[in-house]
Amino acid sequence: MVRWVRGIVVASMALASFGAPQYGRAADHYTGKTIEMLVGADVGGGYDIYARLVARHMPRHIAGAPPIVARNMPGAGSAIAGAQLYSKSAKDGTVIGALMPGAIMGRILDDKASNLFDPTKFVYIGTADSGTRVCITMANAATKTYEDALRQRTIMGASQAGGATRDYEALHNHATGAKFEIVSGYKGTSDLTLAMERGETAGLCGFDWSSLKSQKPDWIRDKTINILVQDALEPEPELTAMGVPTIWPYIKNDLDKQAVELVLSQQLFGRSYVLPPGAAPDAVAILRKAFAATVVDAEFLADAARARVSITASTGERLQEVVTRVHSAPKEVVTRARQIIEP
Repeated sequence: MVRWVRGIVVASMALASFGAPQYGRAADHYTGKTIEMLVGADVGGGYDIYARLVARHMPRHIAGAPPIVARNMPGAGSAIAGAQLYSKSAKDGTVIGALMPGAIMGRILDDKASNLFDPTKFVYIGTADSGTRVCITMANAATKTYEDALRQRTIMGASQAGGATRDYEALHNHATGAKFEIVSGYKGTSDLTLAMERGETAGLCGFDWSSLKSQKPDWIRDKTINILVQDALEPEPELTAMGVPTIWPYIKNDLDKQAVELVLSQQLFGRSYVLPPGAAPDAVAILRKAFAATVVDAEFLADAARARVSITASTGERLQEVVTRVHSAPKEVVTRARQIIEP
């Protein structure tokens, strides 16, 4: 089978150069201004941690050092924040969106999302991480391996429709035959992990590996959880060294493999920062350059290490190219991808 999605995304993850490009003179564009960052997720989750990390450091790389103020706007897998940014936010570069991957891929995977905004028309600044997601259960759960998940019912917590946790649990059920019983409606990963600790649920899927390490490092250190499987286009070396299998051997149908590849391609947009359509060219140039400088900045990387978050960045130009290409996926692959993420 031709891995058309995997080829696009893996190529994109070989970063375009983060050297400093030359732009026109716009040194005073942000003088005296404040930048608002709309975070399409709850406070305290992985998306919030990354967004606030970027917001702390990026002003140092913008002439005039405008403060970047994060404002959480959770709901519908970042679709609410995406719709606000798309239709109502200023186009002068004073409003940035920090959106979940589901908001970028929603138009492909969900008919209802197509009326809110067109992700291909956002202007991409960059992504801070292109991560791997995992399925986990508590150590005392009956389901301790992925083979167990294929054999027996496992109660898994999930967010609302459009969130990664719900979508990925459904994906596993449809593409591999896992027997996850999905209990949806939780706000975010903070609530989902609390539900696991309380014994309301056994586990969850669609948890970013980097978020797990930053939010619950003791769970990994103390072996409080079982890591059942890793969901990524290519294996994550750290997880592979721990003996965690990838999803691919468990998918037998060729069309399903292509559909899963399409869904997992959203992970390239793991921590994406975007501007509204028609954003001022000066602002785009300034912010792309500032973001590129931020993700290689020693102080930023040290702060990321303290927060236990990984940085696997990619440029806005590269994201712009990839989002256009994945939104032109073959119809039969798109149809199957939509089917496998529905509970």
